[in-house]
Amino acid sequence: MSQLTENPFASTHSLENPFDDPVPSRQEANRMEELSRRERDLEAREAALNQKAEHIRKHGRNNFPPFFPLIYHAIDEEIPQEHRPLITRIFQLWFLILATLIINMVACIFVLTSGTTDGGKDLGASIMLVPVIGLLSFLLWYRPIYNGLMKEQALYYYIYFVFCGFHLLFSVYMFIGIPSTGSAGLIQTISLFSKGHIVGGVLGIIATVAWAVQGLGNLFYYRQIWNHHNQAGHTFTKAKGEFAQHGAKAYFSRS
Repeated sequence: MSQLTENPFASTHSLENPFDDPVPSRQEANRMEELSRRERDLEAREAALNQKAEHIRKHGRNNFPPFFPLIYHAIDEEIPQEHRPLITRIFQLWFLILATLIINMVACIFVLTSGTTDGGKDLGASIMLVPVIGLLSFLLWYRPIYNGLMKEQALYYYIYFVFCGFHLLFSVYMFIGIPSTGSAGLIQTISLFSKGHIVGGVLGIIATVAWAVQGLGNLFYYRQIWNHHNQAGHTFTKAKGEFAQHGAKAYFSRS
């Protein structure tokens, strides 16, 4: 009978190599954690996009103005949380401008009835200012700073600085109340009181104060936005580069 002998080296193949680390290396663990984080970020972005798409499907892409939607305007959805209080106050200030224009127009009716030589010009100009300034102020400086705070692109900030600067000068002009310009400001108010038109004079005071309040409010936020623009590192060179890359479509693009 043949006798089987065990190979003394056979068992060594079943032993674990002491140099093989069963636990993933730190570098591998970090890589897996990074991949997991990216996957979570992608899932969060996908969920946000799906939520926005569902909102657009239900309510339509455009939601402002409510009576005739032309653009999409959603501060809580589009503006970063840290900028929402600022843009909300600027939006409220824009509504104050509309109210000021309407009060100014009503006061100019009394300017006309007071017997002023150019009362017709004042009333006609004040009526025209309501839609023109209301629309231009929204498109030329409110909407740019809305987009600027949403996208943090330098081009929008410079558009805002230029046109809001013009609006500040316009506010001073309307506050003064030069006759025949459509303003029921300071000069026109004094004239109404001097002619005994108390109601018209009171409306003139309200219009004058409103021009001052919205002008000072715009100046206050202009300074705040200027400081933020500097802290964010936006430059005119960067704005020119954005314009060269995107052109005029950057103003209208939502991406």
